[in-house]
Amino acid sequence: MLIEVVHALPGRVIAKTYRLPEGACIEDALQLAATDADFAGVDFSHGHGIHGRLVPACHRLIEGDRVEIYRALREDPKSARRRRAAGGLNRSGRS
Repeated sequence: MLIEVVHALPGRVIAKTYRLPEGACIEDALQLAATDADFAGVDFSHGHGIHGRLVPACHRLIEGDRVEIYRALREDPKSARRRRAAGGLNRSGRS
């Protein structure tokens, strides 16, 4: 089956398609991506999901799944909202 593994960085997206056997899980896809030179330096420890939904590493994949490798947040979303509200800023950072 064909699946896609993606990782978004500021200004760059890594997206690769892999062929895995039926019954493969996310962990199998991540192990394969970890051996790919395009994913060198990617931190796999911040979570992963399929089509924007967090799923465990043992989740079985199906044809066409898009496995996403998440990165660390630069700022806690709740803290960012509080900071914007306290400063009278809107979402774009403008007053």
